[in-house]
Amino acid sequence: MDKKPRIIFMGTPAFAVASLSALLAAEMNVVAVVTAPDKPAGRGMKMQESAVKQFALANNLPVLQPDKLKAPEFLKSIQALKPDLQIVVAFRMLPEIIWSLPPMGTLNVHGSLLPQYRGAAPINWAIINGEKETGVTTFQLQHAIDTGAILLQDKIAISENMTAGKLHDTMMEVGAKLLIKTVNGLVDKSIQAIPQDAAVDENLLKHAPKIFSKDGEINWQHSVEAIHNLVRGLAPFPGATSKIDGKMVKLFSTYSILEKPTEPLGSFLTDGKTYAKVACSNGYLGLNDIQWEGKKRMPIVDFLRGYRKG
Repeated sequence: MDKKPRIIFMGTPAFAVASLSALLAAEMNVVAVVTAPDKPAGRGMKMQESAVKQFALANNLPVLQPDKLKAPEFLKSIQALKPDLQIVVAFRMLPEIIWSLPPMGTLNVHGSLLPQYRGAAPINWAIINGEKETGVTTFQLQHAIDTGAILLQDKIAISENMTAGKLHDTMMEVGAKLLIKTVNGLVDKSIQAIPQDAAVDENLLKHAPKIFSKDGEINWQHSVEAIHNLVRGLAPFPGATSKIDGKMVKLFSTYSILEKPTEPLGSFLTDGKTYAKVACSNGYLGLNDIQWEGKKRMPIVDFLRGYRKG
């Protein structure tokens, strides 16, 4: 293709903004942006625009906000734009009539090294499961979610104390760069799409389903390493939870103390000034950053100034 492909970008949250920004910085031909409809939010329930819409309008890009992706009027709008390529980053599942429309197909930026961690929460589950490495994959959309042919991948190391929030921010930038490399490779036909192996044993695949509140409930019978991974995999949102000293607590930052506990599992121990820890099966979970029931999120030393054992 001699000219720049006509691109329709689809995304909603801030994570997708980095990719859209990278497309514009690379002088790609983005002809329209598709994002979620405005929704009421906050105490006043005022209508809020998505992060992608705000960025698109600030950069004078046409914006489409369909309620239903199968609506005939939305399909006509897409067809009228004559896209060569569609790019999806953190958006809804597309119907085939939409993703199959462009001659160059529709590509997605996914936050894992596919085929591992298919699903809605790959960042969280990679950390919860104690992975040392994850990455970003660009791939072509097809019928089943996150199963299309792989275009490019880039790896990201996961450090011992990296949170989901930190990995999200790192992945956002890595994904944006990989997207530009992918589009250029599709244009000059230097990329060979690799089908995800249909023969992969499903029992060996790790999945990344949506996170629910029950997923964040701490079991103090687990190892201190597993609980530490759960905490950082759910930080800063939605936060790992437990009842400690009779109160519901959210934990956001912890550390492992590999020292066999003598107290009952789940016991909350503190000197009342500088530290607090909870007994686990093989050690103690040290607390750095918590939100005690009825209080704001705060560093443990600030919390302890007003703490009185219940």
